[in-house]
Amino acid sequence: MQAIFKKEINQFFSGITGYVAIILFLLANGLFLFVFPDTSLLDTGYANLDPLFDLAPLLYLLLIPAITMRSFADEFKTGTMELLSTKPLSGWEVVLGKFFSSLLIVIISLLPTIIYYFAIRQLSVNPSLLDNGGIIGAYIGLILLGAAFTAIGIWASSITSNAMVAFLVAVFTCFIFYNGFDALSKIPALQGGADYYLQMAGIKFHYLSVSRGVIDSRDVIYFCSITGLMLYLTKLSLQRKIWQNG
Repeated sequence: MQAIFKKEINQFFSGITGYVAIILFLLANGLFLFVFPDTSLLDTGYANLDPLFDLAPLLYLLLIPAITMRSFADEFKTGTMELLSTKPLSGWEVVLGKFFSSLLIVIISLLPTIIYYFAIRQLSVNPSLLDNGGIIGAYIGLILLGAAFTAIGIWASSITSNAMVAFLVAVFTCFIFYNGFDALSKIPALQGGADYYLQMAGIKFHYLSVSRGVIDSRDVIYFCSITGLMLYLTKLSLQRKIWQNG
């Protein structure tokens, strides 16, 4: 797994695509949080990072699929997946190596946003009033969200040899998991009954819960379950493709 992990990290940062994806993510955050008046932290009148934590999941919908889309798609396209399957590596080692390398890149892209915390702290009249616990909880929520989206992106890349198709499938699936269930719960016919359970089935419900600074074990279990399920589906997809090619 360690060899796969290092290979993926080196491959991502050996080209310009990885840097462009991260730079665009940070640039979009900077524009929305400090330039555009409707979302600017400077115009809210409150010293908090809520706009960041509201915006980041939407940007993740594009960033993470861009990071993961080549994980397996390029392996199938170039034929190196067959070579990889002959190595003394289990299916889980391959999947987890790809997953953790992509997740690390997601976390690396998130680290520079800590600068925003210090900027807000400097601008605050009374820095001691900052909700540090809530901010830490929200960052934990972003990492859990990133793990779930990364697992979905890895799965999408395992079902096709076309990286662009993998990107589009990942964006659509992440959107459905994040916002689809919440949107369905607002259908009038479902009000007062199934709406609450539909909300609970979606990622947005649990992300918002964690981003308030309250780390509930049920939310953590939910994110771990979604991540584990998508990684398991990835392993099944790889086994099917290797069996078909064999």
